[in-house]
Amino acid sequence: MEAGAPTGVIGLVATIGRATLGGVAAIGKVANFAGRGIRAAVTPPWYPRQILGQFMAVGFLSLPVVGLTAWFTGAALALNIYSGGDRFNAETVMPQIVALGIARELGPVLAALMLAGRVASAMASEIGAMRATEQVDAMVTLSTDPRRYLIAPRLIAATISLPLLTLIADIIGVAGGMQVSKLLIDLSPSIYIINTIDFLRSWDVESGLIKSAVFGFIIGLMGCYHGDHAQGGARGVGRATTAAMVSSAVLILAADYVLTSIFARL
Repeated sequence: MEAGAPTGVIGLVATIGRATLGGVAAIGKVANFAGRGIRAAVTPPWYPRQILGQFMAVGFLSLPVVGLTAWFTGAALALNIYSGGDRFNAETVMPQIVALGIARELGPVLAALMLAGRVASAMASEIGAMRATEQVDAMVTLSTDPRRYLIAPRLIAATISLPLLTLIADIIGVAGGMQVSKLLIDLSPSIYIINTIDFLRSWDVESGLIKSAVFGFIIGLMGCYHGDHAQGGARGVGRATTAAMVSSAVLILAADYVLTSIFARL
């Protein structure tokens, strides 16, 4: 029993060590992939048709789901604020809190999570299928850099599109809260808008847009990374799709906490 104790401790330490080294290696691979992707995105040659196509896929086609999510989020937030404020006779602060919550947090985060489910998984499945069918290798044979043709357009489109979608989501979310306030406390839409504009500062919106750009890059990076590293045929593509969506969502929430901590000190 005593002879086996050191072995058990050593085994536990070895397991922890392997997990730590594996995590560090994974972070290194992602960082290396991100660095090469950024370099391909900011240096020529570029493929305008591919970039425009990704803007349509990532940005324009995501408008319906982001818009619906923002409206219902703003309406639900207004209902909760009204219910809580009613206990303290503070229902009139609804416009200010709705606008602040959506601009700083809910707009960027929920828009990013919607894109993580829709866009990151689509990127992973598309690039993973191309990797499984050796189309990526064919590009290399034809002297076409896959990072510039496949990765860079997706990173550019996701990073730029999400702040624009977030700005639209902010407006729609405020409109959802305005509709609820009109029904619950009979607050005039014009007064609601005036209260919102007077209360919000430019930094409230700008901080949300900065977060969105970071979230967009994370979505594009995770979608491309997992798709490019897909192995094992159709089953591997399925695993890559799931991994892209899950890792994007987790990293978005982690990045949101870090960025919020930084912005709170500014």
